[in-house]
Amino acid sequence: MDESPLQKRETTQPVKPLAEADLRASDADRDRVADILRDALAEGRLTTEEHSERLDGVYAAKTVGELEPYVRDLPAPGAAPAAAPASGPYPWAADGTGENPNLIGILGGAERKGRWRVGRSINAVAIMGGVEIDLTEATFTAPELVITCTAIMGGVSIKLPENVSVHGNVVGIMGGADIKRNDFPDPGAPVIKIQGFALMGGVDAKPKRGKRLKPHGSGPSLEK
Repeated sequence: MDESPLQKRETTQPVKPLAEADLRASDADRDRVADILRDALAEGRLTTEEHSERLDGVYAAKTVGELEPYVRDLPAPGAAPAAAPASGPYPWAADGTGENPNLIGILGGAERKGRWRVGRSINAVAIMGGVEIDLTEATFTAPELVITCTAIMGGVSIKLPENVSVHGNVVGIMGGADIKRNDFPDPGAPVIKIQGFALMGGVDAKPKRGKRLKPHGSGPSLEK
């Protein structure tokens, strides 16, 4: 029986493999790009509006190639920020093992506390609910931690060790922030930057008396 022209083409012309950019994007691919955008927001490379716009595009992308433009102008994942001066007893340098959690309390609560390894960023969203972040028993794995807060008719509460530097920049709209600025005299101590906004809500950040970090890698992270 004679083969049709179509069958002859299929047997004589091999199918070319798709380029990587043309492959269908997986959920893991989208999450990987979303993590890069989240880090860029925490580091101040993107505004909140830019982050939101790019994130919408990422989760609407169909192929790997459609994801790349959203992070083309951002550092490669895993790129470490500049290390803090190592002259003091806190020679912090990012080691990539810390958590960068998203804590969301909507009509409810969310919390992160206890002994844990904190990374470079935390996103806290409280909408008619509450978020509690306790860093007094945490091990810091980077010289700077950025906490981005969104409090809408809700509250974000942050407990801090005494021997860290704290800088706050939270905008209050019919709400407010109670953040005690602290410039710890040791230039090598971790720096915590708290930013965001409170709409008919509040952000509270205070050191807990008697809770102090020990030098990185010295065993238990607190002095009581």
